[in-house]
Amino acid sequence: MCNGPVGRLLITLLCDAGMLSQPLLYLSLYFKQNRAEYYGLLDQVRVDGDWESFLEFFLKGVETTATGAVATAQRLVELFNADTGRIQSGGRAAGSALRVHAALRERPVGSLKEIVRRTGLSFPAATAGMSVLVKLGVARELTGRKRNRLFAYGRYLDILSEGTEPL
Repeated sequence: MCNGPVGRLLITLLCDAGMLSQPLLYLSLYFKQNRAEYYGLLDQVRVDGDWESFLEFFLKGVETTATGAVATAQRLVELFNADTGRIQSGGRAAGSALRVHAALRERPVGSLKEIVRRTGLSFPAATAGMSVLVKLGVARELTGRKRNRLFAYGRYLDILSEGTEPL
């Protein structure tokens, strides 16, 4: 039995049954975190045909992953709202900074060229907006260079990567 196709099949069945509206859950992390139990249950399916135990484990994974996804989404909304409030009190450059912030919410890592393209701001306005975000600690510069710099929405990325550390 190949575990990848089985997982994809079960996700498809959950979508078809109306239990999931879209296959948005990343169950691989749950399986990795519970690797021994996962492989043991897959072996029980292969040897004994014990699908019930595997399905119970799988559905617990769906519940755990979905609950975690909702909590992560709530934390991100709180972060975005708090940062928006801080940016709005930033004076003249707040308008540009808010547009740069919106672009970083859609894609949390980017160059100033990308920010200009995505926001419609001029390069100087995007630079000024990004400077506000860096000064407030919302964004950080990643390259240490003067040209072709990359910026990241650090706390956003930190929240998204929680729990993905090597086991």
